[in-house]
Amino acid sequence: MHVLVNAAMSADGKLSSSRREQLAISGPEDFERVDRVRASSDAIAVGVGTVLADDPSLTVKDPALRDERLSRGEPAQPARVVADSRARTPTDAAVLDDAAETYVLVSEAAPADRRAALADRDATLITAGEDRVDLLRAFAALQDAGPETVMVEGGGELIFSLFGCGLVDELSVFVGPTVIGGRGAPTLADGEGFVDAFPELALVDVERMDDGVLIRWRVDA
Repeated sequence: MHVLVNAAMSADGKLSSSRREQLAISGPEDFERVDRVRASSDAIAVGVGTVLADDPSLTVKDPALRDERLSRGEPAQPARVVADSRARTPTDAAVLDDAAETYVLVSEAAPADRRAALADRDATLITAGEDRVDLLRAFAALQDAGPETVMVEGGGELIFSLFGCGLVDELSVFVGPTVIGGRGAPTLADGEGFVDAFPELALVDVERMDDGVLIRWRVDA
């Protein structure tokens, strides 16, 4: 499986404010690029924190890109993936609509009634790990289910965990022309943080876009 982490952050490395409210860090050019990357992916993944904060649909917006997917024999929309250890995804969340297939990665600690509620919304549940989702096992099961390329859109906890598991192959970051600040504001990679064995990145490309820059790295094993 090929995993691409894609994010937009402020010049000081924040994904949103300390209120965890969605902010328009990118401009029109980057929005179009993200839509193209979504259209080229088999699945789009986020953590449950992103679902609770932003209620994203994780869908391709441009009808022409959806038509291109159909012409390749693919569904109009990529699958959606939510890493959600305790099955907290609301049953009315946008990711559970009928636009595309949705996988929810849960742990064995997820309450049975919450699992049943998500299954009733036609979500495909993948259970891996006792208290938290075991991402290595969950992504292996996800690959067995079909997706070969996964675009990860956040948030910082999931991104950190994926780096910690060695699952990330590429990192693309749009750095926007604003400063957000705040000790509690989410960053690109939150979690416990690395104290040694830091992931090594190899610079692939830097491109001026809108009023910011898009930076692409390859993750070296």
